[in-house]
Amino acid sequence: MPVNPRLKDELTDQLFKAILLLKNEEECYQFFEDVCTVGELKAMAQRLEVASMLKYGHTYDEIVERTGASTATISRVKRCLHYGADGYKTVLLRLDETKDEEK
Repeated sequence: MPVNPRLKDELTDQLFKAILLLKNEEECYQFFEDVCTVGELKAMAQRLEVASMLKYGHTYDEIVERTGASTATISRVKRCLHYGADGYKTVLLRLDETKDEEK
């Protein structure tokens, strides 16, 4: 899927290149702690968990209970899973592959 032209610019390219240079979880924590507020980071983590739970067929009530996400957030993530750029799908697939390798 092509990159959204509203997102693509020199500064965003630099950000993504920087993220790709991070070598491990500790470096990710250090970088994102500097770049994001705690709230922004928690919101991104929450959305990823919502996407995972939707992928595995959990109900909105179960997702709200586990993540504390609003139904509006759950709906937005669901829309992205079905009609978005496939970013969630790519990451969730790779996370599943990583879990399989760890077994």
